Amino acid sequence: MPESRGERAYTAQLAQAPDPVTGSRWCRLATLLADMVPGARTIRVSQREPERTWPSPHARAYDEQGRPVALNRAQGLTAARWVMRTHPEVNWNEAYDLDLTNGVLRPAAEAYAVADGRR
Repeated sequence: MPESRGERAYTAQLAQAPDPVTGSRWCRLATLLADMVPGARTIRVSQREPERTWPSPHARAYDEQGRPVALNRAQGLTAARWVMRTHPEVNWNEAYDLDLTNGVLRPAAEAYAVADGRR
């Protein structure tokens, strides 16, 4: 039996399937952020805040027409941290857009290409 702290053997944890009622964690995150920022459809997240020279989690929100939705500092920082922690596999040197209707995260460069009709 393997040794451990507390004189108990480690037990294997079963992987839990996403709850079909609440959906995946990405959809739950999108739902929470949509509740936190009413009127927002997309949240753009990056590791670079425009006013700072050092890395800092940063988020901006946009409505359906692409107009900015006001976020206070706490909302922006919280939203950016939640998205970054939910998607640790992403290289956060570039900006990413989280669609709040379906929870899909995609590079912000793709949004620019679609807006220009290059897709």
